[in-house]
Amino acid sequence: MSLFGDGLDAAVQKAFTRPAPKSAGAQMRYLVKQLKGTKAVAQMLRISQRTVERYVKDQIKKPRPDLAARLEREVKARWQPQIRAKAREKAATTGGIVVDTRARLGYTAPIGSTDQDRIRHLTVALPPVYAARLFDAQEAGASDARLQEIAAEALKEVYFQDGGRRAGSLEEVRFTDIEHLEFDL
Repeated sequence: MSLFGDGLDAAVQKAFTRPAPKSAGAQMRYLVKQLKGTKAVAQMLRISQRTVERYVKDQIKKPRPDLAARLEREVKARWQPQIRAKAREKAATTGGIVVDTRARLGYTAPIGSTDQDRIRHLTVALPPVYAARLFDAQEAGASDARLQEIAAEALKEVYFQDGGRRAGSLEEVRFTDIEHLEFDL
C-alpha cells in the first residue's frame, strides 16, 4: 500500500462526476467492456475465465474479500479517465493541491536554531508546480519515498520558508512518522 500514491488517487477520485459501479456484477461487466473480453479480466484478477463469466451473468454475487478489493481497485483505476486527467491538469496548472497531514516534521539548519523534530498537524495549500511534480512522479512510477521527498520540499518552501520570506538558511526538511495524510484538489 502506497500512502502518498493512494492519497493522490483519492484526491483525484473526488472529482468524479458519477459513482463507480458498486456491485460485483456491474464492476465485472465494466472491466470486461474496458479490456474487451473475459480472458483479459480473468488474467488481471487472477481468477478463471468461467468465474468472470458467472459474475457478468450475476450467477455469483458476493466475491471473496481479497477479490472484492482487487476488483474495486481495478475499476477505480480505470473509471472516468477524462475527468481524472482534467482534475490533474487543473491542479498542475492553476489550482494547486492541498495537503493535510499529521506527521513528525523537523529541519536541518545552522547551529543555534530550534530544529527539533516534533509532531505537527498542517493543512497547507501547495502551488501548482508542486502538484505537477507530484502527479508527474506518480505517473512515472516513483516510489512512495520519492513522493514523500517532493512533499517535504514543498512544505519547506511553502510552510517553513513562506515563499522565501523567512528561514532562508534552511537546508532540508525531515517529514517522517506520518500519522495522517490526505490530499485535496
